[in-house]
Amino acid sequence: MVPTSRHTTAATVMAGLLILASCGTGSDSKEPDQPASDETRAAASSLGEPQILARDLNAPWSIAFYDGAALVSERDSARILELDHAGQAREVATVDGVAPRGEGGLLGLAVHESHLYAYFTAEDENRIERFPMTGTPGNLSVGNPEVLLDGIPAGNTHNGGRIAFGPDGLLYATVGDAGNREAAQNRDSPSGKILRMTPEGGVPEGNPFPGSLVYSYGHRNPQGLAWAQDGTLYASEFGQNTWDELNVIEPGGNYGWPEVEGMGDNDEFINTVQQWEPSEASPSGIAIRDDTLFMANLRGARMREIPLADTSQSVEHFTDEYGRLRDVTVAPDGSLWVMTNNTDGRGNPSPDDDRILRFGR
Repeated sequence: MVPTSRHTTAATVMAGLLILASCGTGSDSKEPDQPASDETRAAASSLGEPQILARDLNAPWSIAFYDGAALVSERDSARILELDHAGQAREVATVDGVAPRGEGGLLGLAVHESHLYAYFTAEDENRIERFPMTGTPGNLSVGNPEVLLDGIPAGNTHNGGRIAFGPDGLLYATVGDAGNREAAQNRDSPSGKILRMTPEGGVPEGNPFPGSLVYSYGHRNPQGLAWAQDGTLYASEFGQNTWDELNVIEPGGNYGWPEVEGMGDNDEFINTVQQWEPSEASPSGIAIRDDTLFMANLRGARMREIPLADTSQSVEHFTDEYGRLRDVTVAPDGSLWVMTNNTDGRGNPSPDDDRILRFGR
């Protein structure tokens, strides 16, 4: 069965401080099935010019906010950083046990109440841990980690790694197939799944399969999670060679991998709501602001804006302007923060990469 939870105490994580004042092998994807018009694409400038919040980051992966302060994970260094108002980054912690390789390392971060949660690749597994947070912005620190879930298969590629708390107060985690395609259809394996658990790592009431953390399955390498105001869960997913995906996630839903990539004609599997060729996508982090979904793309080196009123449409922003984009998130002030990922071994970094860009409302 899928492991539920295991609580342990590991080595103390190093603490630091700072302040925040305002703040694939996988795939890369295709034009929407109904491409936006030139007039619609011209609206891409509506986001305006960004403010550069941080520079010289080392393969950053995720952004989370604690009490208004921005926390950033670095995949290969295993550092958790806090940004100050000038964009300077200082180390809050180095997570013990991270063993970076390929696409693995320190990946997603999430915050819930007084804890910071982290998904990372260890020596022979992926793992989710949580850390008690203490202090205030400018003086944040973390305590001893507690293992919520271990034994998640890991690989050089397809580790998933995004974690987020839903409007139901439960923790969701994207898990890739770690190179074992068939495991995505095996509900007794956590690979190729979206998992749903309590903040303590247990199986919540209402999960679709009794006694299991599995919320949906048949995924290749999902890396984005976001909820609309009506509670609808969206997830982005790396395909292989044909289609990358944006999906609406239904409890217990089977999304087809490895039998189907992108749209299919099998009623057993849930179809994607939009798909792209991998060369123009590789979708990683997603975020929803108001009634619009924003998607960061790696190989496609662009951000897509997708209206939730018609998820078959999309507008492309700043294609090839900032290189590979790993994450997008909505800051407490409503601005969009976009993370580049040109120092992850697959990009062409400029002298000040990697960066975090802020686009105001």
